[in-house]
Amino acid sequence: MTLARLAELHGVATAYAPSAGVTVHVPDATVVAVLRALGVDASTPQAVAEALARAERDARERLLPATVVLWRGGPPPPALAELPPDTRLLVTTEGGDALEWDAVKWAALEGDAPEWDAGAGLPLGVHRIEAHAPDGRRSRAALVVAPERLPQPPERVHGLLVQLYSVLSTRSWGMGDLGDLRELAAWAGRTHGAGFVQVNPLHAAVPGAPVDPSPYRPSSRRFPDPVHLRIEEIPEFGYVGSEYRAELDAVLHEAAELRERVLNKGALIDRDAVWAAKRRALELVATVPLGPGRRADYCDFLAEHGRALEDHATYCALAERHGHHWRDWPAELRDPAAAAAAVRDDDELPALVDFHCRLAWLTDRQLAAASRAAREAGMAVGLVHDLAVGVHPDGADAWAQQDVFAAGMSVGAPPDAFNARGQDWGLPPWRPDALAASGHAPYRGLLRDMLRHAGALRIDHVMGLFRLWWVPEGGEPTEGAYVRYDAEAMLAVLVLEAHRAGAVVVGEDLGTVEPGVREALERRGVLGTSVLWFERDWDGDGRPLAPERWRAGCVATATTHDLPSTAARLTGQHVLLRHRLGLLTGDLERARAADRAEVAEWLGRLDGLGLLPEGVGEEEAEVRAVHRFLLRTPARMVGVWLPDAVGDRRPQNLPGTWDQYPNWRLPVADPSGRPLTLEELAASPRLHRLFALFREGAGGGDREG
Repeated sequence: MTLARLAELHGVATAYAPSAGVTVHVPDATVVAVLRALGVDASTPQAVAEALARAERDARERLLPATVVLWRGGPPPPALAELPPDTRLLVTTEGGDALEWDAVKWAALEGDAPEWDAGAGLPLGVHRIEAHAPDGRRSRAALVVAPERLPQPPERVHGLLVQLYSVLSTRSWGMGDLGDLRELAAWAGRTHGAGFVQVNPLHAAVPGAPVDPSPYRPSSRRFPDPVHLRIEEIPEFGYVGSEYRAELDAVLHEAAELRERVLNKGALIDRDAVWAAKRRALELVATVPLGPGRRADYCDFLAEHGRALEDHATYCALAERHGHHWRDWPAELRDPAAAAAAVRDDDELPALVDFHCRLAWLTDRQLAAASRAAREAGMAVGLVHDLAVGVHPDGADAWAQQDVFAAGMSVGAPPDAFNARGQDWGLPPWRPDALAASGHAPYRGLLRDMLRHAGALRIDHVMGLFRLWWVPEGGEPTEGAYVRYDAEAMLAVLVLEAHRAGAVVVGEDLGTVEPGVREALERRGVLGTSVLWFERDWDGDGRPLAPERWRAGCVATATTHDLPSTAARLTGQHVLLRHRLGLLTGDLERARAADRAEVAEWLGRLDGLGLLPEGVGEEEAEVRAVHRFLLRTPARMVGVWLPDAVGDRRPQNLPGTWDQYPNWRLPVADPSGRPLTLEELAASPRLHRLFALFREGAGGGDREG
């Protein structure tokens, strides 16, 4: 019980409930390992007793938690309402203003209730607060003053869900790029009235070949990957000197060949080859001096991003010399501060660091151009960027922020009805204690960078704002434990930063969700994610949920990047694919029969609602019926998976596979598997027939019933 009490005080759960009525206890060894990662020694009974005594003493003596949250217009935070009478509060605002704040005025009110001055004129922001109690105790904390709710889409909107690398134009270099994103957004907004384009994470990948193709295991979430650059649209490109033109022409020829291989020769998208070509081109472009205005813009970018950008570029430079496994670097380079000094004394590294800073700037400016194009096309929301749940343990963020990440731990998921072995995602988690001690500064900085050019932000595994499943290094995912975060503070910072950016927030809340989490997210205006095939009356007869019973606060869609395309689902091809790859755990015919029954049930519901006038049996008509159904729901945002618009039957990612399937490397294709260029997508009759539904439903007619 002593260990359990110590774990509770540090937010570590000693049991979890994988399903109703079932409780699983966490092994003591796991609890000890997780506490060790939080800086708490629980290795012996004496160590546990001493750590518990310290934790309980700190809890008794502490006046304020590490973070106090004040929701504008809301009730008093319990941390302030419970302060001793006559406690003085001193606040230093973000802007440096100091004031004494009578937040809790104890008065002779009925029931001795505090008279609350909600907000007391404090500006929105993350401030510092000090409490001075009459008994001499003092306490300091971060004070987050946030709006009550997030911005919402100004109207019901529809849009595209896109994996950018998969959308190649006749101008891209073997994978989709930011020039393609700009064109896609402008076309979708102007031609089809789309209100948003959601893209996969564009985070910087871990350097070196072969690159992990998954966009969900990045090196850094703070900076985008320059592999997405449209080289020809860099202003200096046209001024490369004649002495370099032959070399540049050779690179352009190679780029054309990369594009040709993917579009017409059946090759997979090869990020390594694309980056090798772009890297050589960027080195040639870098020989062109920046003009005065461009130089000033670059300097502004350097000043704005400061230490974070310097650390990122330093890591990239050192990784080129020593490889990306930074724990194997010379000892003096493993620490970012010491590494910065070593770089300054090197003959070559300062120029290489500047080169990587410039790549971050160029990529940021092309992202800004894509975002601007979306807005100018009339999109009510614009670009929706995707925030991965974590970073690669060998990447730039893990190196630069070692004090914030839990050493020897990985994020994953516990065993459940769908995965008896649990999951280990190989991503180090943030330490909740370190986040709190810093006033959640790393989290705030990450959000600001992600929201720079976003009309909305999608948060992968949004439940991670509340708790994450930590798996000790070398252990099985079944031997993990939940670690709780300060969800109130995490939500408050999210709402604050999104409010400042004027951005919508979408949470990916699929799968097992802790009771109360969806309600807390909805209360603050975080939209959820609702996928047609999962929306059933689970509390009733289990049948497909009627459209009017769907939640309004969500992005409604037919599928995601981790699920079969709608055409594959309707035709049963996804079952055959899983069988071919050895992923089916049971009998093929039984699986096919169950799948046919599920599809037939949904088609029956669609037909019964009058959404399938063509009748059952024609796959394209059935895809349209699925989207008619989505339009009948009250969902604030309706997303169309781009491959669904052209009948692509291949998943972009097949969870549970690595080399067996080309995850994250497929271009968008037609039903036969022939890759389609962006230009062909824009001219596709099938796509236009699907989007005609959204034009027809814009006035609300298709949402009746």
